[in-house]
Amino acid sequence: MADAHDPGRRILLTALAGLTLVNTPLLRAAPGPGNVQGNSPGLVAYFSRSGNTRVIAGVIQRSLGTDLFEIEPAAPYPEDYFQTVAQASAERERDIKPALKHSLADIAPYQTIYLGFPIWGTTVPPVVRSFLSQHDFTGKTLIPFITHGGYGAGDSEAVLARLAPDATREKPLVMECDQERRTTETVARWLEAIRS
Repeated sequence: MADAHDPGRRILLTALAGLTLVNTPLLRAAPGPGNVQGNSPGLVAYFSRSGNTRVIAGVIQRSLGTDLFEIEPAAPYPEDYFQTVAQASAERERDIKPALKHSLADIAPYQTIYLGFPIWGTTVPPVVRSFLSQHDFTGKTLIPFITHGGYGAGDSEAVLARLAPDATREKPLVMECDQERRTTETVARWLEAIRS
């Protein structure tokens, strides 16, 4: 059995996640006044630092044929894990919502939004809070998928309720990062359950 913390395994999973997204319609801000928009009624929007959440986003996007949007900060978080933790803590304490690298011009066409993020410091990362604050989720169905390092979903449900109060929230997929090798099967079973 491979070690769950094997750096080579993580690199392989990250590479596979990148391959998964190569032929995916990616929604990003165009240099000009408009954005590229797909024709899907669903959207997968996600933030991923290490690649775990990206893998799940790719599985959902391929399974459901949704549009895909990667939530990224305008100024990338540091490569060093401990520096990222310190920066995210400072942003959280000061209620800073960092600027996003790209924006989604209009969320209106999407009825269902699958929102993916890792738990940082037992809560939703500041960059995801920025994304939530920029859009009106009134009448939308918000379906979270959450990765964590062993401490569960933290206060993410309360944060989503506060930042998207008029959305209908479905039960999230909450997955420990060390379960990477079972990611595809777990996500497929979850999608099957919520679609039936």
